[in-house]
Amino acid sequence: MRQEFFIFILVAIAALVVAISYDTSKANTKLTEVAQASKLPQLQQHPLPASLAQWQDQSNSGDYFSEIKPTEVGYLVWSQLPVKVYIQQPHAETHNADRLQSWANEVLQAIQEWNVYLPLQVVEQPEVADIKILRLSPPLRIAPNEKFPRARSAETTYELYVSSNRVLSHRCSILLSPNQTGQYLQAAARHEFGHALGIWGHSPNPNDALYFSQVRNPPPISARDVNTLKRVYQQPTRLGWLLPRA
Repeated sequence: MRQEFFIFILVAIAALVVAISYDTSKANTKLTEVAQASKLPQLQQHPLPASLAQWQDQSNSGDYFSEIKPTEVGYLVWSQLPVKVYIQQPHAETHNADRLQSWANEVLQAIQEWNVYLPLQVVEQPEVADIKILRLSPPLRIAPNEKFPRARSAETTYELYVSSNRVLSHRCSILLSPNQTGQYLQAAARHEFGHALGIWGHSPNPNDALYFSQVRNPPPISARDVNTLKRVYQQPTRLGWLLPRA
């Protein structure tokens, strides 16, 4: 019987259609006895995925790795590839099924852009997915130093768990607002999926997909985005490693 222990950290992309906010509040920081440092795996580096190892930035664009913060278990690196992705699909009998299918297709288009840099596999069953993308409005949250909750158009969360073979693992969920369409939906999906792949922070450059605020003409994945992702995957992490026996 698998025991799972969870921790959630939240990231939001947009407040209404104006700004992207980054919320690192913890909904549950209890990992029970697994949270004891002596029982967590040591920080170790995984082999660099072949697609990232082969990536070379001919433009020398640099990166924004200094803006990426490790979590309590290190950087959010996927070590079992391909990363399995579930995108919510409408049922045939669902009202406005065509519009919902269009939403799923636009999200898929944005997600496939990342497949060039990290191998992905779209799956039909949400229970087997590493990353789930759902057509839901993120809950209202109050940011630090604010009195009123702010509406957000997208949000990424992750949770840690211990697999049946005692490997410290994680999975992600992405909520995308049903009200977004077209290039803004694709920009939100592209941005949040960058978080889910491991870029747990924001770029200060509006030409990057992980820029901290929404822009009028959303950019594609930039060389700086990929350079940053590559540096993340060169870092040590506790994820993907066997827990030591007590």
